[in-house]
Amino acid sequence: MLVRPTAARHRSTTPLTALVALTLSASALTACGSGSGSDPDTVRVSFKQSTDNSIRVMDGYLADMKKQFEKKYPGKKIELVPIKAPDSEYYTKLQQMLRSPKTAPDLVYEDTFLINSDITSGYLKPLDPYLAKWPDWNQFIDTAKTAAKAENGKTYGVPDGTDTRGLWFDKGIFKKAGLPADWQPKNWDEVLAAARTIKKKVPGVTPLNVYTGKPAGEAATMQGFEMLLYGTGDGTTDPLYDKSTKKWIAGGQGFKDSLDFVHTVYREKLGTDVATALDPNIQTIVAGEMLPKHKLGIALDGSWLPQAWLKGSGHEWPEWSSELGLAHMPTQHGQAPGKVSMSGGWTWAIPSKASNPDLAFDFIKTMQTKANAEKWYITNSGISVRKDVAGDPAYAKAQPGIKFFTDLVASTHYRPAYPAYPKVSTAIQEAMEGVTTGDTSVDKAASGYDDALKDATDNQVVKK
Repeated sequence: MLVRPTAARHRSTTPLTALVALTLSASALTACGSGSGSDPDTVRVSFKQSTDNSIRVMDGYLADMKKQFEKKYPGKKIELVPIKAPDSEYYTKLQQMLRSPKTAPDLVYEDTFLINSDITSGYLKPLDPYLAKWPDWNQFIDTAKTAAKAENGKTYGVPDGTDTRGLWFDKGIFKKAGLPADWQPKNWDEVLAAARTIKKKVPGVTPLNVYTGKPAGEAATMQGFEMLLYGTGDGTTDPLYDKSTKKWIAGGQGFKDSLDFVHTVYREKLGTDVATALDPNIQTIVAGEMLPKHKLGIALDGSWLPQAWLKGSGHEWPEWSSELGLAHMPTQHGQAPGKVSMSGGWTWAIPSKASNPDLAFDFIKTMQTKANAEKWYITNSGISVRKDVAGDPAYAKAQPGIKFFTDLVASTHYRPAYPAYPKVSTAIQEAMEGVTTGDTSVDKAASGYDDALKDATDNQVVKK
């Protein structure tokens, strides 16, 4: 969403990692470019391969889809071109590949976080002519469809699922702290109150994790800050982007209140120590170490976490479903709608320079039969964007927590994933990092964000 799709990791670049990145980039380009366009019967499929060797669910799934496709279309071939890299490097490599017909694959895995940037750059092909002839498209929920739709109204990607976010809590730690096993905070104050109780009564554990700062990348923005910010208003208007004026919104009171929540967590030492909070591997630390080892009371995190605990994952934890509880993230004061979730996800898109676009869409259709889509959601701990799968009892019962996170789709929010968003996200991370370390006051961090927002959006900013 691992990161998930919608939660990009950031890795500081040393000369060694830069060399590795360059080598990987070159190999990916060579692999995809070799013979590109010369074989009308082969579909080249590029996707992000996890850097955690123990979590390779995408590889297995695509290998199965390849077999199905080649059996259904005799003589046609699928060539899988994995790109093993952290999200930030994956985006860079993918854009390099998309620039030339010599290197462009026929099908690419695009994060909704950046798809509009690639659309604006002309790298992707509109899919509307294909979608109009594909009956299954009617099964996709409207909010998911808009995640891959550009401002020109055309659709450039088919979503393969979504994700939602909430509060995970350790029932054992809660019991020691005298907190209820069916905990459901009604507002931010109750979240902080529970964390303070854990700190007082259960020493040696981290009460609450909220991702923060630039090293955590989009995880800090989306799992952390936006889960707060989108709970400060009335739930009907976007606090980041004003669609009526097509301008980005300067940091108002809700923005400052969200920063203050983050500041409170780290000032009162309710979160991890600052060095751990700003570790680029913080997501792996939380999912692979802190939660399974009962060192974390509350985690503001995503629906995909169980993927890290499956058999063969390297962090196996079969007891997680009985040892962890789930609660939705409340709005700031408990105002309607009472809960907050953010959603993102990934899409399958066809490059504008693809050699075999028609055959590539046939592969999308193979992956997106009801049965195959359901298999992917369950394997990937993903959330269905298809109405027929969401209504299937087998899906709802496949894994503990699926129903809880699927129900959040009705009240979830999607980021304003316009081309400027990645820069806006970085500006948010910088503001968070300042209040996390204590080097910057909330007011100064908010003011710095406004300045960065103007630069990131060519001064397309409005105050509210």
